[in-house]
Order: sequence, then structure tokens, then C-alpha cells
Amino acid sequence: MSAHPKSYDNDVIAWANEQARLLRAGRFDALDIEHIADEIEDVGKSEQRELQSRMSVLLAHLLQWQYQPDPRGSSWEVTIRHQREAISRRLKRTPSLKASLNDPEWWADAWGDARSDALKETGLPANQFPELCPWAFEQVMNSAFWPAPLLLK
Repeated sequence: MSAHPKSYDNDVIAWANEQARLLRAGRFDALDIEHIADEIEDVGKSEQRELQSRMSVLLAHLLQWQYQPDPRGSSWEVTIRHQREAISRRLKRTPSLKASLNDPEWWADAWGDARSDALKETGLPANQFPELCPWAFEQVMNSAFWPAPLLLK
């Protein structure tokens, strides 16, 4: 049984500070090992969510760029460039995140969020957008890649 279950449930910040103090003091027997393990795993999940969120924003703006060329503005271009740079930095700082890029479920989630956002922003019918991402990661991240406008039916 963990040493401080109530403090974790009641105030995670106070709990974290207490756990850090115990670690630094070498009081390993008093640590809340189960919750510490959960928190460490959550750090990785948080990094994955951040990467997925940035990729979704990038993909949504690429969709908008392709499917709604008339109102293209500098803000879309700035967002696309910013997300590409932020994704590159995140992957450089945390190379293990690259494994997510090979996970079809991760891509499906990122694409689903991007598609949903682009649908809301453009007001276009859902059948206008592809069900699966039409671009490879390398293409999405290529600073020279700007999807050509499509003529909608």
C-alpha cells in the first residue's frame, strides 16, 4: 500500500513536492511508488498528445490550404510553418516520439482530429475530404510542400 494515497488524490502538486523531498532525502521506503510510476508514464503520454495535437493542427491547415484556396491568408501559412518547426523540434528533443509516426492508430487519430477541424472551419461537406491522410510524413513536414488547390464538385 502506498504511503500517501490521500495527498495524491487531494492535491497532486503537494503530493509531487512531498515525493521529490522524500527522494532527495533518500527515504525510498516512504515513496508512493504506484502513483510515481503512473506520473512517469503520463509524462510520455503527454508528449505524445502534444505531438499529435501539433500534427492535427498542421494537417487541418494543409487541408484548408488545399480545399479552400480563395481565403488563403498569411495566418494559415504562418501556422503551417510554425507547426512544422515545432514538430521538428519536439522530435529532435524526444527521438522516441518517432515511434508514434509508425503507428497507424496514432495517424488515424491525428487525421480524424485534423479532418474534423477542417470541416468546421471550411463548412464543406464531409465527403469532400479524404478518409485517410493522403500525404506521407516526409511530405507534410517538407517546407516546400504546399498542396495544390482542388476544384470542388
